[in-house]
Amino acid sequence: MITVIKNVNVYAPEKLGKKDVVIVSDKIEGIYDNVNIPNDFIEIKVIDGKDKILFPGFLDSHVHIIGGGGEGGFRTRTPEISVISLVEAGITTVVGCIGTDGVCRSMRSLIAKAKGLEEEGITSYCYTGSYEIPVKTITESIKGDFMMVDKVIGVGEIALSDHRSSQASYQEFVNTVAQARVGGLLSGKAGIVNVHLGDGARRLEYLFKIIEETEIPPTQLLPTHINRSDKLFEVGLEYAKKGGFIDLTTSSDPKFLEPGELRAGEGLALLLKNGVDIKHITFSSDGNGSMPVFDSNGKLIGLGICSVKTLYREVKDSIQEHNVPIEEAIKVITSNVAEFLKLHNKGKIEAGRDADFVIVSKENLDIDMVIAKGKVVVEGGKAVIKPTFQ
Repeated sequence: MITVIKNVNVYAPEKLGKKDVVIVSDKIEGIYDNVNIPNDFIEIKVIDGKDKILFPGFLDSHVHIIGGGGEGGFRTRTPEISVISLVEAGITTVVGCIGTDGVCRSMRSLIAKAKGLEEEGITSYCYTGSYEIPVKTITESIKGDFMMVDKVIGVGEIALSDHRSSQASYQEFVNTVAQARVGGLLSGKAGIVNVHLGDGARRLEYLFKIIEETEIPPTQLLPTHINRSDKLFEVGLEYAKKGGFIDLTTSSDPKFLEPGELRAGEGLALLLKNGVDIKHITFSSDGNGSMPVFDSNGKLIGLGICSVKTLYREVKDSIQEHNVPIEEAIKVITSNVAEFLKLHNKGKIEAGRDADFVIVSKENLDIDMVIAKGKVVVEGGKAVIKPTFQ
């Protein structure tokens, strides 16, 4: 099957201007100024890109695909995510994680869910382990998981500076990162450690020590939830200026932020204003984790579910409200994530890469169409694929 997206404004994520993009099967065949299609050539599907913008498919590196939460008892466990929620958010590649509960949420379930999402039409991976150290792996070791399980590309989310963490020592933590480093080298994968950061006073202490005192490069560590407080954000900014990579969480209640909390879109603008290299910044949604819900007076009234739709919402906010250039803002959910996770076929619009795209309105940047692995999965902002159970 050949598909041509004609006359569309391409951000690859670099701005390329109006182009025709040719898809053959599930790959990008090429990007051209103009493709002439014979009238009698009926095997080509043409998508009109007039007044539209074409982005690479979005990557979300932190989603609780089998559900999360549970810190308030069994009734507060959040549900599994559906492929519909992901594709309608423009997400064509997702990385699943477990979180706090490494007992009732298992690696077997996580891998099975990742495989299920793959069968339903998107690309999926996962991290091995949960909040705690030692890491509970599915094989005999972290290295074993990387080398023997195709879906496992990293470790996490490991909790630090949080009352729910396993309170690992620095040496235990650095040994975990070292195992991930070597496992990644042996398997040809990123081997990153996705680090959940809480509100504790130690903040990024362990991470600073690793990049300052060991031979392990900062590309092995991705601390997330950096924007959960102003104090953590300040330390995260310093860490990024020293060569570290940081991840901002997009899920929040924009009507009521907790004291010191920053929305990711605003955080991105502040980081760039303070001289942080855009390539060192990513966004993730924390999708299907649990989050507090407040009333208009700031009173806690219950729990909600983190939404993957916030991933692009915060990118749009950075563009529309904080004047971050489109080609810079879109990198935090496309090329930056793909490069950090060593997903070489993702994150950019160029010949030979996977045909994953998000088409948005030029006028308001709303999602109109999503293409995953060369197939249209969203039209008019709504999913056109049907999961097995719906």
